[in-house]
Amino acid sequence: MHEPWIFIAFLIPLGIILPATAIGLNRLLAPRKPNPIKQSTYECGMETVGDTWVQLKGQYYIFGLIFLIFDIEAVFLFPWAVAYQQLQLYMVLEGIFFILLLAGGLLYAWRRGALEWV
Repeated sequence: MHEPWIFIAFLIPLGIILPATAIGLNRLLAPRKPNPIKQSTYECGMETVGDTWVQLKGQYYIFGLIFLIFDIEAVFLFPWAVAYQQLQLYMVLEGIFFILLLAGGLLYAWRRGALEWV
């Protein structure tokens, strides 16, 4: 009965120790020889002309996040759609609730004007 909890108790510290070790090793072993050429702005093989600081509208980030949310939605709904014939009633209702929840989010974003690409 305690076997699944032993597995979880092993994975939680491992999930903390591995990234911490990688970050620590990077800080210890990474070369640190900054110079003006390495610190300069470089984009697509071309030298920048003018000011390198360009402000972007925050709406582009919102648009990207909305796309990401609905892209992940497709990943979650694909297994549900494949196994639709074998699902029990409550599982179908959960999937419908999930779709309605995301449709509400889409409607909210649409009304707020987040989907306008201007």
